[in-house]
Amino acid sequence: MIIRKIGFLVCMLMVCSLNINTAMAQSRSYEGGITVNPVRLEQKGEFIHVDIDFVLNNVKVKSARGMDFIPRLVTPGRTQNLPKVSIKGRDEYLAYERELALMSAKEKRNYEKPYIVEKAGKLRNDTIRYQYLVPFESWMKDARLDVQRDECGCGETALMNIEEFGKVTLERIWTPYVVAPQFAYLQPKAEEIKQRDIQAECFLDFEVNKVNIRPEYMNNPQELAKIRKMIDELKSDPNVKVNRLDIIGYASPEGTLAANKRLSEGRAMALRDYLASRYDFPRNQYYIVFGGENWDGLEKALETIEFEYKDEVLDIIRNIPIEKGRETKLMQLHGGTPYRYLLKYIFPSLRVAICKVNYEVRNFSVEEAKEIIKTRPQNLSLNEMFLVANTYPTGSQEFIDVFEAAVRMYPQSEIANINAATAALSRNDLVSAERYLGMVNSNKNLPEYNNAMGILMLIKGDYELSEKYLKVAEQSGLDAARSNLEELVRKKANAAEMRTNSK
Repeated sequence: MIIRKIGFLVCMLMVCSLNINTAMAQSRSYEGGITVNPVRLEQKGEFIHVDIDFVLNNVKVKSARGMDFIPRLVTPGRTQNLPKVSIKGRDEYLAYERELALMSAKEKRNYEKPYIVEKAGKLRNDTIRYQYLVPFESWMKDARLDVQRDECGCGETALMNIEEFGKVTLERIWTPYVVAPQFAYLQPKAEEIKQRDIQAECFLDFEVNKVNIRPEYMNNPQELAKIRKMIDELKSDPNVKVNRLDIIGYASPEGTLAANKRLSEGRAMALRDYLASRYDFPRNQYYIVFGGENWDGLEKALETIEFEYKDEVLDIIRNIPIEKGRETKLMQLHGGTPYRYLLKYIFPSLRVAICKVNYEVRNFSVEEAKEIIKTRPQNLSLNEMFLVANTYPTGSQEFIDVFEAAVRMYPQSEIANINAATAALSRNDLVSAERYLGMVNSNKNLPEYNNAMGILMLIKGDYELSEKYLKVAEQSGLDAARSNLEELVRKKANAAEMRTNSK
């Protein structure tokens, strides 16, 4: 009887193991393989440097699924999770974006921000490079690195894999000097009048040699809807005043310039008349502009496709001026075969109409701006966002969120990038800080830029370059840079002492 019971228990354990393995295989969110390669796990200075490569091999993620990779520092008595890498399918990524947009301020404070969230479509074969700094604590000298794989995206611990890697490499076991950098944010100038431009492109289908719009014809319903959506959003916003609407018509290159201009302008006027019949803008707010023959659009289109004569066609476009017979050369190339291909497959997409709207947004008080930033941050100027940020404690999550919103709205602004980099440094996100600072023209020698670069180099341990940047910032009269130079002196002295003690 005892032998039968033992045999029964063994069978049950084998069945359970089979079921778990089957569930794990069926629950995976993706096809293909993902390899985790630890590159660096090293305590240097006051930080542990965690560098990991996540190598994707022919990965295809299910649209409504996703997976998480959670690096962890682990000892027998303690575990610290690091920010996760999250890869999501198309629908799951859209749901994630909606969730972020709907979060309240309190929810954002409690939200554990991932290291990166990627949309899987562009990562089929790629490497995600993970670089993170962890402030060193004494318990970490015995820690090892592992990576917890949630490959079903379901959070079920039983279905998670854990890969174990090596222990932390210690530079030293004594207490390092912890730098306390002084951050400097740059206040943007206030805009007396906040003027903005927004535009939508539409590829309208016209009957041959005709310029009147048939809204129901071919793809016109979807194309016209893009422009109506843009204008409807502006019309429904009580804080916006529309100044002018430019209707810009582009022509494909075939035919004479005069004929193309006539057709393009006629079609642009048809779009103006279509909009005028639906909106109450004064007629004199519409402006018709001939954009010319769309050679730039042709070149961009060719760069996205492959066909036999592509390089020769591009060579003609780039090196033969229009007035020297560019189109004739194309027509003669290989007996006209490439030209006939362009005429049939590429030229129709070059006959584009652009509706560009110039509008003004009224200025807001700080209290108004705190509400507007939650729903329509594009209505705020950089200065208004700066004032909103400074209603929160410096370095708080709300404070940082505002600067990150500002750089999303104004990605080309050097001020927005300097402030976003400084905010990233305040939370030890060196990768983001370096990326933002790379958008700034270093030749301008802005003190706040040099201060941020000095802090970045100081944290990375490049003391010579840090000193160079901080001295330039100090010479501009920036007090924060002077304090950071003092921190640099302390840090260098500490580093020298550690080198001496390690001999």
